[in-house]
Amino acid sequence: MDGWEQRRTSFGAVAADYAALRPTYPADVVGFLLGDAPRRVLDLGAGTGLLTDRLVAAGHEVVAVDLSGEMLAQLRERLPQVRAATGGAESIPLPDSDVDAVVAGQAAHWFDVVPAAAELRRVLRRGGVVGLVWNTRDERVPWVRALGELLADEARDHEADQTVVHRFAAELPAEVAVADSAVAQRVTPEQVVAGIGTRSYVAMMSDDRRAEFLGQVRELLATHPDTRGSAQLELPYTTRAYRLTPR
Repeated sequence: MDGWEQRRTSFGAVAADYAALRPTYPADVVGFLLGDAPRRVLDLGAGTGLLTDRLVAAGHEVVAVDLSGEMLAQLRERLPQVRAATGGAESIPLPDSDVDAVVAGQAAHWFDVVPAAAELRRVLRRGGVVGLVWNTRDERVPWVRALGELLADEARDHEADQTVVHRFAAELPAEVAVADSAVAQRVTPEQVVAGIGTRSYVAMMSDDRRAEFLGQVRELLATHPDTRGSAQLELPYTTRAYRLTPR
């Protein structure tokens, strides 16, 4: 198993923390991607169900698929009404023309674009759409920028999100529309540290290296003038959503 494959399958070990500590998605993103009418939607790379939860709340029928059984166990516990199945974007466990939309939150950068695009076209009904969404820490905020600088040397080495979208748009092929939103978490400093611990590059570190690295995050929050002595922090994210309409 190569490093990229190890990273995209590393989340099972941190599934409970992922469910508790990763940010949700803005409700307006779901409306942008899917409109107001109820649809049958595949949440691909659904993880612990953070986006699934938003889709259900908006009235959609959702099928959740993820590579990690541990992540799906968290989803099933929170959303027992949602059908969930283990599988990947390159081999989706659904029949042809089964869904009106496929969405992926914080996941499409782990997909192998060429086989995944073929699978998306296979499971989509005529007129269906693909929605790709990412939350990104808002580094216009000084302490969040300092955090990002600390993480930069260890951060993900997959392609930038916009590059992934362009590759999917070319492969499907599809027209692309974009919408921006925002979301914020109210978290303790220790929850910020634990949330960083759910990142794939941290989950794959040795125990000693992980403890050292997270200690650096903890030290930054204890000493930065905007976070020093704070029991609660607001961790802001920008959210970008891409709606791909296959031609």
